[in-house]
Amino acid sequence: MHPQTEDYWGNTNPIGVRSCYDEAKRFGEALTMAYVRTHSTNAGIVRVFNTYGPRLDPTDGRVISNLIVQSLSNVPQTIFGSGQQTRSFCFVSDLVEGLVRFAASSSTGPLNLGNPRETTILELARLISSIAGVDHEVEFHDIPEDDPQRRQPDITRAVETIGWRPVVSLESGLAQTIKWYRERLSR
Repeated sequence: MHPQTEDYWGNTNPIGVRSCYDEAKRFGEALTMAYVRTHSTNAGIVRVFNTYGPRLDPTDGRVISNLIVQSLSNVPQTIFGSGQQTRSFCFVSDLVEGLVRFAASSSTGPLNLGNPRETTILELARLISSIAGVDHEVEFHDIPEDDPQRRQPDITRAVETIGWRPVVSLESGLAQTIKWYRERLSR
């Protein structure tokens, strides 16, 4: 489903290379709702989409940290597949604001929190290079098995339920993140 609404239950490969990640999220939601129903627990479900910002571990393997570190280290950026697959990136302060608003609400969710701006991975690589002020060199590699081609949250429910929407642009967030990485990597 694109964009993904909270009503989408997912379509994952339960034995694929990503299955632990995908199925763990589904299990966590099932467990949360079992506790809410059985024990009247005050809990809820937030579906967090790609989030980034300063203090994102440079070695965590996420696309933004990888591309920034590669750019600042003057090595080619690694792109898996053609780079036309999309993601939506939410700056950390926007996510925290959404989590705080959700926690203060009576909603149990699920509720999507993420930035609905869809960006191709190749566009992201070019943007990071531009903001970092480095030449844009890319190496293309085979795309991992079961890698999603499109990821974009529908945040209509977040807007209606908790009055939340992201306010930090990708360009502004990346500039702050690159600045932090540049300071750390120069040490």
